[in-house]
Amino acid sequence: MTEVLKIARDGGVATLTLNRPEARNALSAALRGALTDALRALAADESIGVAILTGEGSAFCAGNDLKEQGSGERGGNVAEAGGDMNAGLIPAIEAFPKPLIAAVNGFAVTAGFELVLACDIIVASEAASFADSHVRVGVLPGWGLSQRLPRLIGFYRASEIAYTGRFVSAAEALEWGLANRVVPPERLQAEARELAEQILSVHPDAVRGYKQLLRAGFAGTLGEGMAMERERATEFARGVRAETIEARREGVRQRGQREVGGG
Repeated sequence: MTEVLKIARDGGVATLTLNRPEARNALSAALRGALTDALRALAADESIGVAILTGEGSAFCAGNDLKEQGSGERGGNVAEAGGDMNAGLIPAIEAFPKPLIAAVNGFAVTAGFELVLACDIIVASEAASFADSHVRVGVLPGWGLSQRLPRLIGFYRASEIAYTGRFVSAAEALEWGLANRVVPPERLQAEARELAEQILSVHPDAVRGYKQLLRAGFAGTLGEGMAMERERATEFARGVRAETIEARREGVRQRGQREVGGG
């Protein structure tokens, strides 16, 4: 039986590949469960510092498996048929302590779009596109799309996407700030990997602490975020010795010289 999720580990980077290309990587109950379990396992794996999430074939993810849900095998309505769809996966992503890069190789629709938005960094292929088809299916989002998208691209653009169900191209996503960068399809995995390597080159505890700050601040008000930042910065600094900072400062100086061609 084909694995619905492929997991590859290489030098501190774990790549998770949704592997149902025949179904455009739609999220079946099995795939949701496998991805949830993998994220929890990688969260506890100290050998992994960054994870990349991508899709096999021409799609990133077509959303939840509506064929499976429509069969009603697990209940008399969509919520029952979906079962665990809101119970484990998104909380596992939100609790994942390490940077998670979405390498969007093709279209990301509805729940697939929500998977992308739950990640920390979004790298898209020129062949990628994004759509929210909740209104076309006749359901409402439950994985954060209605809250994350307007915060990222603004209320009016998010409203247009939500109310029309239209596809947003990779170029448009880049222009609107929905993607960090857009690259040719053949460059996608290498680009994501290069970003992962840059993240691995810095202090892992600081990266994880910074991720917590960004996530928690994004979910609250500016005032709450500023207070939290001061509190956590002070707490983190208590565990850092002066000689450690000096050694890191020298490393930053040398790297800056290399990058600007100064030696």
